[in-house]
Amino acid sequence: MVENTQLHIEGMSCASCVGRIEKALQQVTGVITASVNLANETASITGNADTAALIAAVNNAGYQIKQRQQQYHVSGMTCSSCAGRVEKALLKVPGVLSAQVNLATEQVNLTLLESVDAATLQQALAGSGYTLAEKPLSTAAADSDTTPFYRQAWWPVVGAAVLTLPLVLPMLGMLFGEDWMLPALWQWLLATPVQFYFGARFYKAGWGAVKAGSGNMDLLVAIGTSAAYGLSLYLWYSFDGHHGMPHLYFESSAAVLTLVLLGKFLEHRAKRRTTDALRALENLKPSEARVKRDGSWQLVAAATVQSGETVQVKPGERIAVDGEVLSGDSHVDEALISGESLPLHKSSSDKVVGGALNLDGVLELRATSVGAESTLAKIIRLVEQAQGAKAPVQALVDKISSIFVPVVLVIALITLLGWGFNSGDWTLGILNAVAVLVIACPCALGLATPAAIMAGTGTAARHGILVKDAVALERATRIDYVVFDKTGTLTEGKPQLNQLTALSGTDTDLLQLAVSLQQHSEHPLAKAILARAEQENIAPLAITDFAVVAGKGVKAQHEGAELMLGSSHWMRELGLELPLDRITAKGASISWLARKQQQNIELLGLFCFSDMLKPHAKAAVAQLQQQGVKVAMLTGDSKASAEVVAAELKLDSYQAEVLPADKASFIQQCQREGYQVAMVGDGINDAPALAQADLGIAMATGTEVAVSAAAITLMRGEPVLVAAALTLAGKTYRKIQQNLFWAFIFNIIGIPLAALGYLNPVIAGAAMASSSLLVVSNALLLQRWKIKE
Repeated sequence: MVENTQLHIEGMSCASCVGRIEKALQQVTGVITASVNLANETASITGNADTAALIAAVNNAGYQIKQRQQQYHVSGMTCSSCAGRVEKALLKVPGVLSAQVNLATEQVNLTLLESVDAATLQQALAGSGYTLAEKPLSTAAADSDTTPFYRQAWWPVVGAAVLTLPLVLPMLGMLFGEDWMLPALWQWLLATPVQFYFGARFYKAGWGAVKAGSGNMDLLVAIGTSAAYGLSLYLWYSFDGHHGMPHLYFESSAAVLTLVLLGKFLEHRAKRRTTDALRALENLKPSEARVKRDGSWQLVAAATVQSGETVQVKPGERIAVDGEVLSGDSHVDEALISGESLPLHKSSSDKVVGGALNLDGVLELRATSVGAESTLAKIIRLVEQAQGAKAPVQALVDKISSIFVPVVLVIALITLLGWGFNSGDWTLGILNAVAVLVIACPCALGLATPAAIMAGTGTAARHGILVKDAVALERATRIDYVVFDKTGTLTEGKPQLNQLTALSGTDTDLLQLAVSLQQHSEHPLAKAILARAEQENIAPLAITDFAVVAGKGVKAQHEGAELMLGSSHWMRELGLELPLDRITAKGASISWLARKQQQNIELLGLFCFSDMLKPHAKAAVAQLQQQGVKVAMLTGDSKASAEVVAAELKLDSYQAEVLPADKASFIQQCQREGYQVAMVGDGINDAPALAQADLGIAMATGTEVAVSAAAITLMRGEPVLVAAALTLAGKTYRKIQQNLFWAFIFNIIGIPLAALGYLNPVIAGAAMASSSLLVVSNALLLQRWKIKE
């Protein structure tokens, strides 16, 4: 089939780019014509080529295809077979590169080409009985108007139960020797509304599955209950008036439908709890903000606040945007955002986070990040991404689910024929086949993994641990070596200058040169120098050609000489002999100031900095070691400083005076030795190591680069959260294993028992309903987990 595909291409700058891309595309198998438009940066391809092959061709030519991540709500899914069918339907749409359906949240995460719109996606699902909501969502899975009626209210379950109860009570009476059986007409009048009104959704969804050439839970329930209902009609119609009224099975069909509806309703209620953390984050967004415009305070929609505007926050109000305090003093509660249990004091120049609660003072702040760029919005996106992602183990479940319904239908047919031919009792054969169909529900299989992941990531978010995806969770369970950066990770990252020694000139001159080099730096050591200079009222000198030497220090020109301030390692590279005997501060971080004029280099002085360990650093290392995890530290600081910290924390190993590239090399060496390594850092220089590690863990108190390179982000700069993250990941995966065990055991035991006649349809229906509820409830136990400090 010939198709027209349009790709949006980044990186084109001239006509030669157009020629290269067209040549690359025309070499792809299946391409008939390919034309590139430089003006609107698009390529139009005619043919039947695979989209992935087209993208690869453009990438190999040195250009990029514009893609986007999009999340939609899908209504109408009832089991893992439905989820698989939705994925297949969407992947057939040209331009859909990947599709991952999460049954628990009823949402699909798509990777799309820019040319794919929502209408095309909706059309792809139109014939399969599912509805795609155009707007991306976070909590709509629980609140969507398109959800089936039994999820919007409890009355359909009660209505079905009221009609079913008179049919089931006679079964109870039989235990006491009582005959409470209703006349056949009354049984039919009670069972028919349950079958065709309250049970109509099963027929509708089951028919959608049949039209799509597959099966789902609804099809099994519809066939099973229809068989019991139809058998009752047949027995009633064929009754000849002799030997008493035969037993009819209207109660079986009605009871099964009622139990399934009840199970689904309870399951939905339980599933809502798995998104509690996400819903709580959403509720932190204030709808209004008080902004200073045209000389007066105006109450405006929070979404309209612009970066740089002045915002006022009164006591008891939530902060609408990320910002920097301009004036005022107050305590701010950031518990739901960072997991920090105690309110934090905020005053002038302090940073505040949107969504935090202002407790006792009036704050005026300058908005720095608004809308989608705010910390809260990024957290919500990360939690949504993690809860919507599939764990690698889910691939096996998906394969099983794809063949589950056809296999069950075959087993039910064999059960019917086996009992019919061997015993001659076709009525019993039909009932046993119905029991097989009813108990074999693939819902529990579909919910086992996503329910645990949602509960685990939600609980993690509540404690200030943000997990990017399910792959990160699985990797965290295998970690046996954790490598920490030192400054800002194990230590406070707020060093103080406790020794200043001039080797040439005066201490004042030395400090003035140092503050001149560091006047615009955000490095913790630079801030310590700036703080000392401010105390002594020393103003910086004019410098030129300032530059950062990665992993070593900084340099600049001053009065015809080059000034260099940095590590001992750098000074030795420059050929300088270091007078280490002049260092009096034990275990300090050392920086040296050198000056180069023409070919002469001389040391001007040294600076020693002390940095306190974080309060829970020792406990964090001990907890990791108790879990059987080796703990190491990498730092660019001096060996003396690293040795003191390593001894106090009782680390398994450490390396000092390490360059950023060497940190990644150390990670590689550990991996070659067979370790699964996690790297914990907070700075730009940690980014290569975070990317190299099997699991990157970044402190959100650090740089944006470090956070983006990591798979797990800790909203508080507490190393104890590292052990907590690994512990919670292990507990989450144990819940996945437990859920899969229960989901499989229900079917492995239940289907043979039903086929052999040991389960009647009513008991089978109750077992099927309880299996889904069990796996979701088991996952919810993760919400009780607390951090051990």
